[in-house]
Amino acid sequence: MRNPETVLENLKSHATTPNYQYKRLYRNLYNPSLYLLAYQQTYSKPGNMSKGIDGQTFDGMSLKRIQNIISSLIDHSYQPKPARRTYIPKKNGKLRPLGVPSSDDKLLQQVVKTLLESIYEDTFAETSHGFRPDRSCHTALSQIKINFTGVKWFVEGDIKGYFDNIDHHILISILRRRIKDEYFISLIWKLIRAGYVENGIHQ
Repeated sequence: MRNPETVLENLKSHATTPNYQYKRLYRNLYNPSLYLLAYQQTYSKPGNMSKGIDGQTFDGMSLKRIQNIISSLIDHSYQPKPARRTYIPKKNGKLRPLGVPSSDDKLLQQVVKTLLESIYEDTFAETSHGFRPDRSCHTALSQIKINFTGVKWFVEGDIKGYFDNIDHHILISILRRRIKDEYFISLIWKLIRAGYVENGIHQ
């Protein structure tokens, strides 16, 4: 069982190497230490104690549950559950749809996210602040304050239904440029195609 920091640093060490391809990524999902790290990163965040479609929460997480996830990944029987759809208010008074995954799926998603961040994070532009570690609207505003001193106008926009309309085939084709592991790619397909349940209907 390899130390998770060692695994992630090894992945990161090749991130900026041109044309480097990751060929045995899926086997890292057999490492329980990565799930324990993922649990530490997520259990205390607001909303992560919400129940998914199966009614379970992170409160009931255990080494046995982690081992069950790993066993289903080893024999490729793992199938993510659809998310439970709920709605949260937006500033303009409208509602934003939100999918709440099951706690097991949420934990695996965090492990996958951590692996992908090790591969891609160092390749992103310094001007990119969305959905990245240690970056936010506040870091974007700090950069604007320092670098955009001559600018008088800023335009804010919101792309309607952005995440609902991402082309999954294009997304997968981008991942395949660097990840040459079809087991891992297949898992990504399962995660993004799991869908959601609203009013008892699977969408």
